[in-house]
Amino acid sequence: MQPDLTEKILELIRRTATNLPADVEERLRASVEKEAPGSAARGALETVLKNIELARAESTPICQDTGTPIFYVHYPEGWITRKLKEQIRAALAEATQCSYMRPNAVDAVYDKNSGNNLGGEDFPSVHFDEVEGETLTIELMLKGGGCENVGAQYSLPDNRLGAGRDLAGVRKVVLDAVQRAQGQGCAPGILGVAIGGDRGSSYYGSKEVLFDKLGTRNADPKLAALEERLTSEANTLGIGPMGFGGSTTVIDTKIKGMHRLPASFFVSVSYMCWAYRRRKMTVNGETVAYD
Repeated sequence: MQPDLTEKILELIRRTATNLPADVEERLRASVEKEAPGSAARGALETVLKNIELARAESTPICQDTGTPIFYVHYPEGWITRKLKEQIRAALAEATQCSYMRPNAVDAVYDKNSGNNLGGEDFPSVHFDEVEGETLTIELMLKGGGCENVGAQYSLPDNRLGAGRDLAGVRKVVLDAVQRAQGQGCAPGILGVAIGGDRGSSYYGSKEVLFDKLGTRNADPKLAALEERLTSEANTLGIGPMGFGGSTTVIDTKIKGMHRLPASFFVSVSYMCWAYRRRKMTVNGETVAYD
């Protein structure tokens, strides 16, 4: 019989909302030393790090914008996805009651908040993928509204930027997205980039790639080199933490290459703020582990 994982998923939500992953915190701590002593940029990063410590100690949300919950569920054959989704929704409602999450689900037509972070069939966002083996994996990302607002999608060629249908053109539009974001995306940020797909799948791809750990590079050497270059060049724009200027605008870039139709060449950029909240849980028999 399929187990009831509601309480385990509640713990996943708590950890994601209140405890920033170690790889993200390490990058932020390393960034402090790159900013001038006494500068607004360094002060912003120091405040961010204090906030991370307090949130972890008190089990309170890292950011007042607890974000859109995006779940990716990789399930073994035979699991009933309808039941898993019901458990995810029940856990999210309970997490909201416990104040790990703010009630953020607002009906866009009637401007009414549901009060429990649930809205129709599409809030939270839940994606299912059947996999081989016996292990169930649930990944969760909390995507803040501020950084979501500065995401961008481009259709190449883009004559305004002189960007053609190649990786050089991709580089131009991604840097344009960072320049336009300025401090509004709560920098330092992480860039998720999808090259190809249609308008919808391209945006999904740019978010999916953000589940990867910082520092891991694309297996394609061309895309791996572009990831490194984009991070380096974004940090020469002088935007800095929270837009205060400085050396740290982006702490990593992740790229996903996708197929496309000949008529279309989309590049989608999902900007993730410093509150890079993503964790996962794995279930194997009666063993549950969190990462």
